[in-house]
Amino acid sequence: MRRLSSTVAAALLALAGGFAVAATASAAHADSQICTQYGSTTIQGGRYIVQNNVWGDSTTQCINVTGSGFAVTSAVHNLPQNGAPAAYPSVYAGCHYANCSSGSGLPLAVSDGRFGSVSTSVSMSYPNNGSVYDASYDIWFDPTPRTDGQNTGAELMVWLNHTGSVQPAGRQVGSVNIGGTNWNVWYGNSGWNIVSYVRQSPTSSISFNVASFYRDMVNRGYAQNSWYLTSVQAGFEPWVNGTGLAVNNFSYSMSGSGPGSPTPTPTTGGPGGTACRVSYVKSEWTGGFTGNVTVTNTGGGTVNGWSLAFTFPGDQRITNAWSATVSQNGNAVTATNAGYNGTIAPGGTATFGFQGTWNSNDGNPSGFRLNGTACASG
Repeated sequence: MRRLSSTVAAALLALAGGFAVAATASAAHADSQICTQYGSTTIQGGRYIVQNNVWGDSTTQCINVTGSGFAVTSAVHNLPQNGAPAAYPSVYAGCHYANCSSGSGLPLAVSDGRFGSVSTSVSMSYPNNGSVYDASYDIWFDPTPRTDGQNTGAELMVWLNHTGSVQPAGRQVGSVNIGGTNWNVWYGNSGWNIVSYVRQSPTSSISFNVASFYRDMVNRGYAQNSWYLTSVQAGFEPWVNGTGLAVNNFSYSMSGSGPGSPTPTPTTGGPGGTACRVSYVKSEWTGGFTGNVTVTNTGGGTVNGWSLAFTFPGDQRITNAWSATVSQNGNAVTATNAGYNGTIAPGGTATFGFQGTWNSNDGNPSGFRLNGTACASG
């Protein structure tokens, strides 16, 4: 079974069982050609996988794989533009139906402090031959750290460009400025949440932090901080033709990831010590409160991206927050850094706050843990 594209209509889901299992990645060869329906190969020593992935059409598509991407060399797709696309030729880091690249560090918990450092870039070329397509990222999240099968959490698509009358799954639900660029936001559901960010001014290249889009998804209620990032993919969804579409360069990085790099462990403050100290200052009134939190890095290393977990003792419910993305599940709360305060140098601090309601108990929270490491209070 192949992973479905975000634009598949609900009526097509019944066909999913007929999709083939992903082929095992073969050894990389510069400028090698793939014409098999689900053929794939590795590049850059296994760091990335390039896949043909013709899941939505019966015609042949061929791609030429280079050391840094691929180009579609032959395609004769001709599908209705109000339906599903023909394929998703793409390059990716992470795992796609048990076909995993090396050194990516994926799957990765969103609550892991390294998530804030996950970045990617791509440079593309578009043909001027009447092809109808979207040029997009496909970034996948799952409630569990799975490496096989269809993810059931959320699919994040970032559309750089599109032609014809094609559009993302679902409907437009708003717009947002991320990274200084304006995006139209679309939401749909095909058994998982599909959130598409369509660039208002098309481009052929982009570089961004994955967390900048994901936190907007969380704020809109389409994703959760308890989920896992499983893959970062970039490519094209063609409906008509597609010959000439090319990914010239693709990159993916995460602090502590890459070929031969060890997975970092949380920084500690030494034997018997802690890596952090948290102070909580509250302003309270009948039925409401605000809390201001200061996190101090007492460890010997820099914190690059942070997630602070803690527990309320009473019936507090957070209604809004600032300088962090905050989620709550019962009494358990998780706060993740904003784009501008994710780095905490040794001895440095990060602050955030929130407002909430309460009825019978507004006691101070406890059990603070920074990136999984217990913190002192005070």
